[in-house]
Amino acid sequence: MLTESASARLATPLYIHPDQLEGNIHGMPKYEAQTSFPNPWPGGWWRVRDIVEQQKIAALAIADIAARNKETVLKNAYLKATRQTQRGADGEVKAYIIPAAQHDVLTTQKLINVLLGQGVEVKRINTTMTHEGKVYGEGSYFVSMEQPKQGVIRWQLGRTFYPDNEYTRDRDNNPIRPYDMSTDNVAEYMGVRVDPVKSKIEGNFPTVTAVIKPTGQVTKGKFGYVLEGKANDSFTALNLLWNNKANVRRVTKAGNGLDAGDFVVTSIADNTANQIAKQTGVNFRALESDVTANTKPVNRQRIALFQRYLGGNMDEGWTRLLLEKFEFPYTTLMDKELKAGELNKKYDVIILPDDNIARMTGEGLGDFSGNRPDAFPPEYRSGFGQQGVNALKDFVEKGGTLLTFGQAGELAIEKFKLPIRNVLKGVPDKTFWSPGSTLHMLFDNSNPLAYGMPATGLGLFVGGNDVYEVIPSDRNHLVERIVTYPKRDLLQSGWLLGEQVIAEKAAMVAVGMGQGKVVMIGFRPQHRVQTHGTFKLVFNSLIVTK
Repeated sequence: MLTESASARLATPLYIHPDQLEGNIHGMPKYEAQTSFPNPWPGGWWRVRDIVEQQKIAALAIADIAARNKETVLKNAYLKATRQTQRGADGEVKAYIIPAAQHDVLTTQKLINVLLGQGVEVKRINTTMTHEGKVYGEGSYFVSMEQPKQGVIRWQLGRTFYPDNEYTRDRDNNPIRPYDMSTDNVAEYMGVRVDPVKSKIEGNFPTVTAVIKPTGQVTKGKFGYVLEGKANDSFTALNLLWNNKANVRRVTKAGNGLDAGDFVVTSIADNTANQIAKQTGVNFRALESDVTANTKPVNRQRIALFQRYLGGNMDEGWTRLLLEKFEFPYTTLMDKELKAGELNKKYDVIILPDDNIARMTGEGLGDFSGNRPDAFPPEYRSGFGQQGVNALKDFVEKGGTLLTFGQAGELAIEKFKLPIRNVLKGVPDKTFWSPGSTLHMLFDNSNPLAYGMPATGLGLFVGGNDVYEVIPSDRNHLVERIVTYPKRDLLQSGWLLGEQVIAEKAAMVAVGMGQGKVVMIGFRPQHRVQTHGTFKLVFNSLIVTK
């Protein structure tokens, strides 16, 4: 059960007149008593306390009805579980196999933990197994559909397509936005390969009964250690190494068993390596040859994350959580400091999370949820204006990196006059539509900004994201295309209209400007801190500045 309360202006009371309460939302045509809405709020003063009371009513109502109808609730739960189990047994897909051979093994183990947290039964394959012509090595897993959570499994591991019909279009044939996403395939979000199989997996396999907590192995080499660049958790280890004053280099040319993007640690105490391996699960492999010629030093960058006051920004919060989970130190950058300029003295990288220009600059913002800008004390008003734009431009030209997610890239395009165009700007929904879908992408993993990424993979595209095209100019050589959409068959799961609009266009670009660069990721690579498959695009941008 989901309950949401809104329009409290955080702590400011709000008076609502009865005629201001309207329906026509979430399946409620009118604002009046009905089965799913038996006791409408009549209007009046709405305070934070009212939100608390509504949440208490909802929670206690569930407990009350369960207590009054204990036997019925238990019987219904039993019937639901048995019927779902039978439905899974009778379905076309009998199980999903998660192979041991993955691009990022530690992220795969995180997927297993996500499933366990959902109450899904997962089996481990302890010996090499052949099923439907494919060989699965020791350490693979499978999830049978013959269990009570088969519905959850279907949506989290199976390829899904959102319906496109009269129920998902309005009278003018415009697509109607789903309540949330058009796909919830967490395996695709995380970049983990999952194979659906149509025949039952026979045999005695142990059930995974506890959360997986990997411990990395440490093998010291003559010239130090190697950490693989394709593992997200290697960046956690990198930050912990920097905390311990370690010297770290990055492989720029593959060879001697190393891939471009791998990290080389030339000096670190043995006990520190063991502690970091235990904490992160990352293996410290032995480095037996001198690879100095094929590596470059990697130094910690000073990171700032922009945060505005007005209304809050979920994407900024998710970015904060991502940085904290992977041990990236950062500083919150607010309007006042940004407008003061001289940002290069404090920062090497500034992140602008997904946001529109008006909410960042305050230009032409007008009212927001009924609030006039002057309704807030001056020190809490959002909008850094042209002064802030000039400070950001000066920061980049003097050698800084500006990293933008989603719509925030339009600020750099418009205000810095970059030779880039957002091909989706002004395009109607009937022409292009992708309300939270996983799309196929091509990654230039020879570029340091995409080190450790597979050559092909998936990214999550939500409504309002940007797609880039390079405008022909004498600055073409300053633009790098890091991630590109393929020519056709872009959709993996969800709902996509008009793929030809973005086919062969860029999902991520880097544009040189002065001594620095602007790195623009048109989608949200860190969406809800669930899209592990594209985290490295963020991480690489935070450690590569020149």
